[in-house]
Amino acid sequence: MNLSLNWLKDFVDIPKTMAPEELGRLLCLHTVEVEKVERLADKYKKVVVGKILEIKSHPNADRLSLVKVDIGKTELEIVCGASNIKVGQLVPVALAGAILPNGLEIKSAEIRGVKSNGMLCAEDELGLGQGHNGIIILVKGKVGQAFSDYLNLNDVVLEVDNKSLTHRADLWSHYGMARDISAFLNVKFKDYRPKAEILKTKNINFK
Repeated sequence: MNLSLNWLKDFVDIPKTMAPEELGRLLCLHTVEVEKVERLADKYKKVVVGKILEIKSHPNADRLSLVKVDIGKTELEIVCGASNIKVGQLVPVALAGAILPNGLEIKSAEIRGVKSNGMLCAEDELGLGQGHNGIIILVKGKVGQAFSDYLNLNDVVLEVDNKSLTHRADLWSHYGMARDISAFLNVKFKDYRPKAEILKTKNINFK
């Protein structure tokens, strides 16, 4: 079972100073076994939004291009083999040192005699789909913005071992888990009462 920290906070006042790892530790002590605490933004460390400034042919390879990309504080030259890129587009740029969700580690490297300082990313390389026919073209976005911010990945996921809660049907939801957290933290539980709208209709005569 995966727990969204943001969803839990909708129902319980978790102290802002409490680290997600500490909450996971307390859940292990009081309620269920937490196997992993994952900050979603960590999947895209050193991946930023870049703007293509220039595209030139690679001097030593017909199917490769030299792409100049603005990433905010600086400009990079990157060797790219995609055919769907154009000047002015916003694209995800993996910087040297990034480790992508597919396990690929990005390094500055010489490709056919030209140094490439990063990589423009396709869907499968970022774990966002199976596509590898071209680079992801972004809508709007800010040059230099962290890609995790672009995707609004400001959440933390706590992975719970299902075996530790099979006997606790009251914990099979974020709402139930939040109620338990409020008890052992001794903090306010936000009772959830959805508003029901009464549909008003005119009397209908079926005769």
